[in-house]
Amino acid sequence: MLFVVKTMLFTVFFLLFFFIYEFYGKLFFMKITNRSLHRDIAYFYVGLIKAFSFSGIILNHRQDWYPMDYTYETKPFEIAIPENEAALTDEYLANVTKELGEYDGHRVRDGALRVYFKESAILDTEMKTGKGTVEYKRKVPIVGHSMYLHKSTNSFWIWYSDIFGVAMLVIAVTGVLIPMGKKGFKGRGWKLAVAGMLFPILFILLFA
Repeated sequence: MLFVVKTMLFTVFFLLFFFIYEFYGKLFFMKITNRSLHRDIAYFYVGLIKAFSFSGIILNHRQDWYPMDYTYETKPFEIAIPENEAALTDEYLANVTKELGEYDGHRVRDGALRVYFKESAILDTEMKTGKGTVEYKRKVPIVGHSMYLHKSTNSFWIWYSDIFGVAMLVIAVTGVLIPMGKKGFKGRGWKLAVAGMLFPILFILLFA
């Protein structure tokens, strides 16, 4: 499977390379400048940059709002809890909760039972009373799906994200090299670069 993905990826970039070469002509690669490289890569990845930035901000605040598992409906539900906790098996829970959906697992923690369902539903009940609440969840359109790009472990997407990471490095380097004079990197640029690196370094020193 990985070989197929790599082959597809190589084919796509080969075709892209060939198209650019034919479109701009043979002198294209003799006319590459920092400005044009910075501009064209930014144009190509502008959508992905926005999606990653937006979903990254949301992930930082996922304790307050998590659009990949957004609760859109809740209702009370009660089940009979066996006196012997050993009887609380997968088969038993699948049977008593079958009206809620297809059983997908459970856990018991701090006197509470949580049951998971494949249809994006979760049941939380008290072990003593059996009374609880079932929550139905779903992804928020667009926002929730953009977060999937941030968390996906798909082999193809990992390769594409690696290429995207390299492209961001190219954008950073070419962006530094574009301005000249007092406003360039040798002027005030290096001061801003150092100031920008101080924040993550201080965070690592203080909290890591």
